[in-house]
Amino acid sequence: MNSPQGSLPPNLPDPEIVKPKRWLPSLVWIVPLIAALIGVALVVKSVAMRGPTISISLSSAEGLEPGKTKVKYKDVEIGAVRAIKLSPNLSHVIVTVELTKDAERFAVKDSRFWVVRPRVGASGVSGLSTLLSGSYIGADAGHSSDTQTDFVGLEAPPAVTIDQKGHRYTLHSAALGSLDIGTPIFFRRIQVGQVTDFSLDKDGTGVTVQVFVSAPYDQYVGANTRWWHASGVNVQLDSSGIKIDTQSLATIVVGGLAFGAPPGQVMGPLAANNATFDLAADESTAMHEPDGTPLHVVMNFNQSLRGLAVGAPVDFRGIVLGQVTAIGIEYDRKERNFTMPVTMDLYPLRLARRARGDTDTPYTSQNHALLRQLVDHGLRGQLRTGNLITGQLYVALDIFPKAAPAKADFDRDPVMLPTIPNSLEELQQQVAEITKKLNAMPFDKIGKNLNESLQNANQMFAKVNNELMPQMRSTLDEARQTFSAAQSTLQQDSPLQSDVHQAMQELTRTLQSLNALSDYLERHPESLLRGKSGDQP
Repeated sequence: MNSPQGSLPPNLPDPEIVKPKRWLPSLVWIVPLIAALIGVALVVKSVAMRGPTISISLSSAEGLEPGKTKVKYKDVEIGAVRAIKLSPNLSHVIVTVELTKDAERFAVKDSRFWVVRPRVGASGVSGLSTLLSGSYIGADAGHSSDTQTDFVGLEAPPAVTIDQKGHRYTLHSAALGSLDIGTPIFFRRIQVGQVTDFSLDKDGTGVTVQVFVSAPYDQYVGANTRWWHASGVNVQLDSSGIKIDTQSLATIVVGGLAFGAPPGQVMGPLAANNATFDLAADESTAMHEPDGTPLHVVMNFNQSLRGLAVGAPVDFRGIVLGQVTAIGIEYDRKERNFTMPVTMDLYPLRLARRARGDTDTPYTSQNHALLRQLVDHGLRGQLRTGNLITGQLYVALDIFPKAAPAKADFDRDPVMLPTIPNSLEELQQQVAEITKKLNAMPFDKIGKNLNESLQNANQMFAKVNNELMPQMRSTLDEARQTFSAAQSTLQQDSPLQSDVHQAMQELTRTLQSLNALSDYLERHPESLLRGKSGDQP
């Protein structure tokens, strides 16, 4: 009997079911497994070593490349640039930086970042190593405890790092001059610090300069320290000769600052960090005593102001009391003439300090009374020549007892003081008056009369020559003959001389007889009555 299709053949044993053995992996899979484990370990390590990610805003990405540019602090790598993109308004670039785990302290509020490139500045040449290695991002760790991930990069490396020891100070000046970031600061001609920053004041009247003095030199900055510009070369010409003064050769090119205690004073208490000082234009200005509040004065001159400039000194017998601040011109409709008002700042405290020996007396209304008395006694302003070569003028205050009476107007601001012409102007006026008088003289008539007088003189001389000269010649001949006769008469061998000689001999003998008679009469006066004794009988 045939078995149905799909059934087992007859007389076959039942199949033996064997359970499969457990599968074992091949050795070939061990290598990828180890590699995977290493990769996971590296990823874990990378994640564990990865620090915070920050973004730095820079004006340009010059020299920066993602994945290549490093972030360094004191030449130690603390991160790398991961991405660079433009800002939404296209005004700057945003650099994404991934810091290392050890650099987490750099992601704080007062940290600073900048691009290190070759630079030439006031402090010298920096970043030359990047010529071969390429630019990198420099960092300066902050001390704040507040974390931050978005930073604005500096355009230039900071002059002073946060960890540098010393003190920072703020200086106020009317102008920046030749100062720049990195400009050196000197104390007794030793470089002790540098300028770290500067900015224009909000009101635009001056500049604020931030400086840093390194330790241990910051101990020489006291509360009474004076600061001044030490830029360039100071040339002074006086009776002792020419004096040239400069802090160093560097200040001639890049400028500089200097500080010191006032003359005759010791350094005051140590100045606090971020203390504020005034910055003077030069050492002499910094070292003189405070002048107090200035008195605004105007003087009207009726002469040319050529040679007078803003800043010209105003002095009283050699003592500088102020300087000229403005020069103008006004038309006086009443007098129908132009006046030249000169505005100036006077510091009466300079004169009061020398007169009374005061150093702290402010300018008060009492000084108004003193100034009014001086004006009543002849105080006047006068323009004088300060330099004959350049023709520069200055304003001199002096007492002129013979000056015309004048009053000072203290009710207006600025105060108006009277003036007096200088000697040169008076001379010019006198010359002008003389010229006017000369112009009024009738030189034509005088010349005509002089010409007629000369003609008459010529006629007289001709008459003298024709009529008087012959008579004068004959008179001279007769006089010559008379002199010749007198000369022949007075010769030694002439008869007159012989007769005169004999007469003089006779006269001498007569005088001798008279002398003998006189002697006898003195001895025998009775002989006048009796005669000589030998003549009696």
